[in-house]
Amino acid sequence: MAKRDILSIIFLGFVGYYLSSYLDFLGLQYITVGLERIILYLNPTIVLLISMLFLKKKIQTQQWLALVLAYAGVIIVFSHDLHTMGPSIAWGGMLVFLSAISYAVYLIFAGEIVGRVGSIRLVAYASASSTFFSTAQALILNPTHLWTQVPEVYQLSLFNALFCTFMPMLMVMIAVNRIGSSLTAQAGMLGPIATIFLGWFFLGEKITVIQIIGMAVVLCGVAILATIQTEKNKPRPELVEAE
Repeated sequence: MAKRDILSIIFLGFVGYYLSSYLDFLGLQYITVGLERIILYLNPTIVLLISMLFLKKKIQTQQWLALVLAYAGVIIVFSHDLHTMGPSIAWGGMLVFLSAISYAVYLIFAGEIVGRVGSIRLVAYASASSTFFSTAQALILNPTHLWTQVPEVYQLSLFNALFCTFMPMLMVMIAVNRIGSSLTAQAGMLGPIATIFLGWFFLGEKITVIQIIGMAVVLCGVAILATIQTEKNKPRPELVEAE
C-alpha cells in the first residue's frame, strides 16, 4: 500500500469515525435524538456543497431547490425545539451539524480511495486509526474511567462496537464501493427516520407535529437529490443503442 493511501486512511479514520462520532455524542447532551437525526438528514446536501466548493462540481437548479427544502425543514424543527428547550439547543445543534460535515468529508474522500484499497481493508485500517485517537483521548483526559465502569457499560459498549459501529461501517464502505458516495449518503436517510421513532419508543421522547412536518420537508429535499442522482446514473438511450 502506498504511503499516500496510508496517510489518507488515517485521516479518514480521524474525521469519519472518531471526530464525527465524538461531536455527535457531545451534541446529544443538549438536544433530543429526534432533532439530532433530522440534522443528520442534511448529510447528502453537505456532500453536494463540499463537492461544489472543493471538487468544482456544478449544482443544478433542482439541486438548489432540494438544498433550500432540506435546510428549511431543519430550521422548522430547530425553531420549535429552541422555543421549548432553551438556548443550549443551539450549541448542541451546531455540534451535530459539525459531526455531519465531518462524516460528509469522510464519504467524499472514502469514495476516492476505496477502489484502490478495498472496502474491507479500508474499514479495518480506518477503524484502527479511530481506535488510536479515541484511546489516546481517554488516556489523556481520564484514564481511570477505562476500567472503573459497571459491567453493563462494557456489555453495551461491546454490543455498540459490533452491531452499531463495525457492521454499519463495513456495509457503508461496501456501498460506497458499489454505488458511490452520493447515493450512499442518500440511502442513509432511512436511518434518521428509524431513529426518531426508536427514540420515541425506547427513550420516551415526544414526536410533535412540527417535528413530523420538518422531517417531511427535509425528506422531500433529500428525495429530490436522490432522484436527480438516479437520473444522472442512467445510461443515455443513444449510448445504449450504440453498444
